[in-house]
Amino acid sequence: MKFFIDTAYIDEIKEAAAMGIIDGVTTNPSLVAKTGRTFRDVLVEICDVVKGPVSAEVVATTCDDMMQEARALAALRPNIVVKIPLIAEGLKAVRLCAQEGIKTNVTLCFSATQALLAAKAGASYISPFVGRVDDISSGGMDIVADIIEIYRNYDFDTEVLVASVRHPIHVLEAARMGADVATCPHKVLMQLVKHPLTDIGLERFLADWEKVPK
Repeated sequence: MKFFIDTAYIDEIKEAAAMGIIDGVTTNPSLVAKTGRTFRDVLVEICDVVKGPVSAEVVATTCDDMMQEARALAALRPNIVVKIPLIAEGLKAVRLCAQEGIKTNVTLCFSATQALLAAKAGASYISPFVGRVDDISSGGMDIVADIIEIYRNYDFDTEVLVASVRHPIHVLEAARMGADVATCPHKVLMQLVKHPLTDIGLERFLADWEKVPK
């Protein structure tokens, strides 16, 4: 399973990249807004740090306007993937992007049938938002399982990118199901590293080392 980091903060991306675990980056307007920087500057710097897929979201809601944004974003760097919302106009744009060779990440997916339509349209990635589904007392990871089963049934090339990841259990379940990608906030990535027994074991080893004659 590939790991993407879900952030627009360069320092977080550099730290994760230094650990050798990051295959790509996802961003969205909310994440970029927190940086206080221009969208273009953030994207270009991220692409300079991470050579894998970097998702950049359109903000238009009509197909024509989405395509104008998509072409401009794709022209910035070859590894940019255009994020498009899962609405009817978005599916039209996904189809056109596929025809023009522009990779897409279809976002704001909340059902397996939506994911089926995105794959039919030619999406490169589908992003089911598992945490937000959990928030309404439904099973976010159940939707991921359904999507994976459907995609395997019909040999779709669209990759399942588990998004809105809130905790390590989401990552564990995604990996067990065979999801292609999990995109995680920096905090969740650091939680994956941590284990209390690792910390206790290291503390004991270091304490014992102090007893060794030097």
